[in-house]
Amino acid sequence: MPETLLQFDRHLFHIINHDMANAFFDWIMPYMRNPRFWIPLYIFIIAFCLWRYKKTGAIIIILLALSAGFADFTSASLIKPAVQRVRPCRDPVTALTDINPVGCGTGYSFPSTHATDHFAMAAFLVLVFYKNWRWIALWATLWAGIICFAQVYVGVHYPLDVTGGAIYGILVGSLFAFIFKKLQPQF
Repeated sequence: MPETLLQFDRHLFHIINHDMANAFFDWIMPYMRNPRFWIPLYIFIIAFCLWRYKKTGAIIIILLALSAGFADFTSASLIKPAVQRVRPCRDPVTALTDINPVGCGTGYSFPSTHATDHFAMAAFLVLVFYKNWRWIALWATLWAGIICFAQVYVGVHYPLDVTGGAIYGILVGSLFAFIFKKLQPQF
């Protein structure tokens, strides 16, 4: 990574992780980044799709799960080992001031798999449902964006990690939405 970009990323990380620190974010951001916190939303999506769209809803759920699974596997098992970027809590420069309430995490940092997974799901849902519910673009993007922000806030990823993960996730989600549209052209 070019030194200028690395310094910019570290500086932006410090702003989010250190300068924006406050009691409310300290309390809520560890929850926002935890996938278990979002289980009620996942259950709602599954129940809504099955209730509203029956067989097509089952296809939506399967492809949504496949998009998240594919994004997760390729991000964590292929891209991270190839890039080998250390997490902020292990970087000799940022570790000195890193506020890390959730622990450092395992493995490498780029791209953020949380960002990849959630933006893959968000992009898939937006592209599948936008025609019927335009508001989904705002809420799905906000949901995935909050998770990305929380990853930086709690000190486990740099801003470029979540940005790269978000871009890759959008590509993966778009691919699976394209597959859905090919399987269900009338939807």
